[in-house]
Amino acid sequence: METAGATINDLFNNEGFLCDPQSWNEDLAASIARQDGLLELTREHWVIIRALREHYLQFGVAPPAFSHLCLANHMDKHCVSHLFRSQREAWRIAGLPDPGEEARAYM
Repeated sequence: METAGATINDLFNNEGFLCDPQSWNEDLAASIARQDGLLELTREHWVIIRALREHYLQFGVAPPAFSHLCLANHMDKHCVSHLFRSQREAWRIAGLPDPGEEARAYM
């Protein structure tokens, strides 16, 4: 797959995170999910993906606790771990950039 002269692999850093969150779209999210073995993104997945993007775009960092995103969206506080294999996977599918070494350690 190519995007504006670059292959899809050029869009990601060595840790697998999207370099430019503005290049993200829902098709790319679905592609990342499939590569990670998540074949279908349900309505609940999209709620969390969009909440992650909104939080990042507003504050420029990962949320202090992913459970807050679940509770804010009227979902079980463990929804991220039920929907995704890890917080890191949810962050990647949301098309957000590398959160840094410290944040990656708790994802």
